[in-house]
Amino acid sequence: MKKALYFEKRDDKIRCLLCPHFCLISEGDIGRCGVRQNRDGVLYSLVYEQAIAANIDAIEKKPLFHVYPGSKSFSVATMGCNFTCRFCQNHDISQVKGHPGHLRGQHATASQIAQSASDHGCKTIACTYTEPTIYFEYALDIAKKAKDQGVETVWVSNGYITPDPLKEIAPYLTAMNIDLKGWDKDFYRNVVGGNLSSVLKTLELAKSLGIWLEVTTLMVPEYVEDPQHIREIATFIHDNLGSETPWHISRFYPQYECDQMEQTPVSAMRKAMEIGQEVGLKYVYSGNVPGDDGEHTRCYQCGELLIERYGFNILKNRIQKGQCSSCQAEIHGIGMSES
Repeated sequence: MKKALYFEKRDDKIRCLLCPHFCLISEGDIGRCGVRQNRDGVLYSLVYEQAIAANIDAIEKKPLFHVYPGSKSFSVATMGCNFTCRFCQNHDISQVKGHPGHLRGQHATASQIAQSASDHGCKTIACTYTEPTIYFEYALDIAKKAKDQGVETVWVSNGYITPDPLKEIAPYLTAMNIDLKGWDKDFYRNVVGGNLSSVLKTLELAKSLGIWLEVTTLMVPEYVEDPQHIREIATFIHDNLGSETPWHISRFYPQYECDQMEQTPVSAMRKAMEIGQEVGLKYVYSGNVPGDDGEHTRCYQCGELLIERYGFNILKNRIQKGQCSSCQAEIHGIGMSES
């Protein structure tokens, strides 16, 4: 347990200022994320240094296709989330509500996480699986300790964070993959448990802070399949984040409260990819379809196949000094060349 950052007292309650829910928490109660509690007029993080998951993954699993391709990322998470997605693939550790006794995790200090990442030859530490925002104090300390070890930090996030904490951690973040889950405000409110406008503001702020951005959209049948909405997402990325921002269109598999739904048709994903390319995005990818042609990185200028992938594995990287090996166009990202 650690005293939280970003809260203020409101009479006999506490207002959490970490995310756009701005939870007003009475004595003894817990915020919507399930991991921040008012104790005697002070807000505490209940998951500080309590890792529910710590694994070594390919950076491609995040997915971050334009950050040190083929490298290893030490991936860490605690329990809890500030969204309530009905289709969450990690619901067993993210959807934790109620009594703090329900929280689990193995004690692991920020220094231990950073040291483990270094010892295992990981280029990055990824705060992932659940939502880094809700374990902000832990994520911030990990990022600081990682920098001391020469290891970089990346976030896989839903983008539901207020500006001040994002600005605080930005100097320690190399990259973020942020979910832009859809374009329908009612879908965000009723199915995801947040608001779209806050996520869009986070994306724009992260870009302005110099954090490398990649965006993921999970195509959930019935909820995220309208071609016009897909075009609006692609246009927002292009116009507000830049045409060089990679967009990952991910396939839905039945999960959690949506376990009776059909998986996304590959044809729908390919149509979404075509829309992204028509809008002018340079890098549009398919996800959760191992072996699909949409996993590869091609030169946006000449079409040369530059990075061949199968799932999370790099088969070949033909990028040389950050450029296409055929036409020398700049291939955007961090550490893109074959090492």
